[in-house]
Amino acid sequence: MNHLLKLLDLSKEEIYDILNLADQLKYELKHGIPHPLLAGKSLGMIFQKSSTRTRVSFEVGMYQLGGQALFLSANDLQIGRGEPVEDTARVLSRYLDGIMIRTFEQTEVEMLALHGSIPVINGLTDFAHPCQVLADLMTIREYKGRLESLKLCFIGDGNNMMNSLIVGGLKVGMKVSVACPEGYHPSESVLEYAYETGNFELSDNPEKAAADADVIITDVWASMGQEGEAEKRKIAFDGYQVNNTLLALAKPDAIVQHCLPAHRGEEITAEVFEAHAGEIFEEAENRLHAQKAVMVKLMSEKYR
Repeated sequence: MNHLLKLLDLSKEEIYDILNLADQLKYELKHGIPHPLLAGKSLGMIFQKSSTRTRVSFEVGMYQLGGQALFLSANDLQIGRGEPVEDTARVLSRYLDGIMIRTFEQTEVEMLALHGSIPVINGLTDFAHPCQVLADLMTIREYKGRLESLKLCFIGDGNNMMNSLIVGGLKVGMKVSVACPEGYHPSESVLEYAYETGNFELSDNPEKAAADADVIITDVWASMGQEGEAEKRKIAFDGYQVNNTLLALAKPDAIVQHCLPAHRGEEITAEVFEAHAGEIFEEAENRLHAQKAVMVKLMSEKYR
């Protein structure tokens, strides 16, 4: 593994290696065992989309690993004023040991990796959110003790989260069922992979998707950059809410996940959110541990 651009690029073994290392790093942190595995290393963090969890978790993670993180706003970089991505990649490769980028186009992440000479981590694009899904898988395994053969259900938009959850879930041996309205399906490349892999179902019926699920996941109906479509999407996603009626169709011990921020009363009710807040905020914490594992895998000579 040279980069983390999208989960489609990783093998089942590579995903489990990351999750196992994340578990180890979390255990060590909780027990006061230092792990300065990236001492002297520097991570550049390019933000063309703002974030709470991504920025804080990567900065704190690098600090705990003994390195430093540099916040690079698109407004402060030449890339925001027209410098080609390939030139930015070649320049930053001479200063840094790794790049994390949170942006719109997946091609921009791919170009950084192609033209740079250091690891690139996708902190989020409109196509994929691999760091979040690694944290989701880590959390599910903590609560359920395994991933193989569990049923993962996603209700909502065919966005970067649905794309990455389909791929990540199938790669680790889960059954994946998703429900979304017509016109809001996941990426064609993801669907092609999913149908070839098997153990996958796409439906416009949330009740059918949620039946006997071990974990139900949702996300906002209008993602960053889609605020102008919010009212249109509220109409399209009517009936796609995670509520107690839907949850009753899942297994009695089903857990609920949400990548946050959550819009209570839209994609999830306040009642369900608060009843499963422990799982949801453990998922948020696990962004820190999963991303630390990714950084160590990519930037530490010992683990490469």
